[in-house]
Amino acid sequence: MHMITRYRRRLIPAALAALAMGSPPAALAQDLPGGVLTVAMTVSDVPDWAGMPDQGFEGHRFVGYSLYEGLVSWDLSTSDQEVDIIPGLAEAWSIDPENPSRWIFDLREGVSFHDGCAWNAEAAVWNYQRLIDESHPGFNQVDFARARSRTSTIAEVELIDDMTFALHTTDVESLFPYNLVYVLMVSPCAYEAAGNDRAAYAATPSGTGPYVFGSAVPGERLELLRNDAYWNPDRIPQHERLVLLPMPEATTRAAALLSGQVDFVEAPSPDMIPALEGAGMTVVLNEYPHYWPYRLNVLEGPFADVRVRQAANYAINRDEMVALLNGTATPAFGAHTTNQRNFGEPYRFSYDPERARALLEEAGCLPCEVTIGISPAGSGQMQPLPMNELMQAHLSAAGFDVTFEVIDWNTMIGVFIRGAVAHPEYDAINFSSASMEPLQFVKSFMKRFQTPGGSNWGGYHHAEAEELMAAALQSFDPAEQDDLIRQAHELVVADAAQIFVVSDLNPRAMAPHVQDFVQAQSWFQDMTPIRVE
Repeated sequence: MHMITRYRRRLIPAALAALAMGSPPAALAQDLPGGVLTVAMTVSDVPDWAGMPDQGFEGHRFVGYSLYEGLVSWDLSTSDQEVDIIPGLAEAWSIDPENPSRWIFDLREGVSFHDGCAWNAEAAVWNYQRLIDESHPGFNQVDFARARSRTSTIAEVELIDDMTFALHTTDVESLFPYNLVYVLMVSPCAYEAAGNDRAAYAATPSGTGPYVFGSAVPGERLELLRNDAYWNPDRIPQHERLVLLPMPEATTRAAALLSGQVDFVEAPSPDMIPALEGAGMTVVLNEYPHYWPYRLNVLEGPFADVRVRQAANYAINRDEMVALLNGTATPAFGAHTTNQRNFGEPYRFSYDPERARALLEEAGCLPCEVTIGISPAGSGQMQPLPMNELMQAHLSAAGFDVTFEVIDWNTMIGVFIRGAVAHPEYDAINFSSASMEPLQFVKSFMKRFQTPGGSNWGGYHHAEAEELMAAALQSFDPAEQDDLIRQAHELVVADAAQIFVVSDLNPRAMAPHVQDFVQAQSWFQDMTPIRVE
């Protein structure tokens, strides 16, 4: 019997519905509303638009998923349920019944890249080969590095027929499709026309997404235009242009909204929210799978000792951090939020500085000197400077001697991608995490996914949790997967794998004329439904 994963079982109705979708008729395109939506992002520069974006997941949210798509997409259509994946450029996927390491993808018909290049199996094979094979003419070290944590387990790319291809994994990996939502497809025609030169391609980038490239001024702005011929008429943008402005300072973003310079701001300063609401702005919050931790180097240094890691978790007054953020966060008691299905019943570290100091004394690390890399702004970093100042006060009161090294966000991303082995100067880094799906958790805490081959920055390893996560990757039973991951989550939390601080409620503010934004329970958001009246 042909084995079908839970993703295909759950999503066959959506895939069938999508089969009926084609390019919108000319009359529909002519009736689309106009308007310009101007967004102030938290990043310090315009995200890279020439393939795999930089600037963390904010780069994916605003640029990656606007210009490009993957085989798999997110269902961001509702605000009241945990987000999962749906078909994207692949209508369905299945496991070869004779080989559980061979994933077969049935690609979506009737899709073209913005430049008219056909979307088919040859284009899919070209895209994946260029991300894993250094001899491929389209190989680029930048895209390779940014995709590596999601492509590191691809062993082979296989062309089957015009609209079908296969990806072979190095081992059985039942959660593999979650990787593919992050791997974005560029037009082979446009890339080859640019001489397979990434910088030249950036002048005429071409994906399949709901927006097309308009213009860019690095460091200042990126303008994207509505793709009137987008293959899914339900997601053709309800505004004509999307203008993205980098504004790393929270107060600057709020001032820009109040002055009318922008229509929509990410992460407004919590203490500015009353003023924004008083001026008639709409402020939205929602629980979603994102937390603000310190990722710890457990390969060497103080945090290799579990007592030091536990001491750091006891040292944190999470309620005081929530108060600092004016209620725009909740205490974090793990990598998952309490409303996620894989949270389980982990140990909850209380605020106990005396116990923290006793653990440091027992570990022979009092005072305990640690060096932590932080950034002044960045995707998902919330309000990093005041938050880190409070963290320093909490840790110092419990017996830590904390030194912060402040580096810009893109440099921090490089530190994260290369891992603690390449950066032993840091005992920890403050790098927020969107734990949106089970594979993200697995790749953050399994030793086999130590960066750069995953997201396990500090080389964390827990033997029992490793076995549970390995079993989850071997299982194709969704209920069993969830149970195994819940158990693993409980173990790594008790082992203080990271310093878990708060979970973000993701505040956003927008002008009264911005309508129909749906804040999904995800780090990613769909901007296409927004109308600008």
